[in-house]
Amino acid sequence: MSDNIRVEDTGPVRVIRFDRVAKKNAITRAMYSAMARALEEASGDAAIRVVVIAGQDGVFTAGNDLVDFMEAPPHIGGADTPPVEDFMRALMGCSKPVIAAVDGMAIGIGTTLLLHCDLAYASSRAVFKTPFVDLALAPEFGSSQILPGLLGRSVASELLLLGESWDAGTAKARHLVSDVFEAETLEDEVMTRARALAAKAPSAIRAAKSLMTSPSEDLMERIKREGELFAELLRSEEFKEAVGAFMERRKPDFSKFG
Repeated sequence: MSDNIRVEDTGPVRVIRFDRVAKKNAITRAMYSAMARALEEASGDAAIRVVVIAGQDGVFTAGNDLVDFMEAPPHIGGADTPPVEDFMRALMGCSKPVIAAVDGMAIGIGTTLLLHCDLAYASSRAVFKTPFVDLALAPEFGSSQILPGLLGRSVASELLLLGESWDAGTAKARHLVSDVFEAETLEDEVMTRARALAAKAPSAIRAAKSLMTSPSEDLMERIKREGELFAELLRSEEFKEAVGAFMERRKPDFSKFG
């Protein structure tokens, strides 16, 4: 892993942490590559049930390290996939739930990556900003499509055209994050939720995530696809454990399932 990305597995929860505080956790190509590998490994490791993306005390990330980026601009020359795209694909394709814990500044991709997490929580001192137009650049990571659909075009334009900063309260009110906590309790709150997810039936979690991240389709087609997955899971050992636990008035134990 990159020296500026720390990866720690705490039981079934993998924490991927920005660790470049001196540069406000600005993300380099090496950091993107390290995060992509950590996400891909988590997807393929049955022991990892949930991934958390976090920063440091008071700083999530200042976004891209522009000096590093300008040394090898993505998509300009060369045939190799740029590291930032590797990270984007790994995050979007991660089969495990991904939770973001945002404390302090979340600039540029620090904000847009939240659109691809399953849950996002912020500290009360979090600040969100997407200054792409201010840098004479275009929006990225699908934000030009996702944000208008999520927020409405006018509200999305506050971020993507005006480049306004949103505080944590605004981000919660506009559904960019799920909830807001005090800085000193943020990671405890996130880990509580991560462990709760990790204790659930992994096949059911994968099915629900897959459905929610699938492209929009005719509603009846979606209902049929849900029904197929529902019927498949009814035959699973995980369902038998869930029903058995309910009948025996105990908590289900899904730890043996991958």
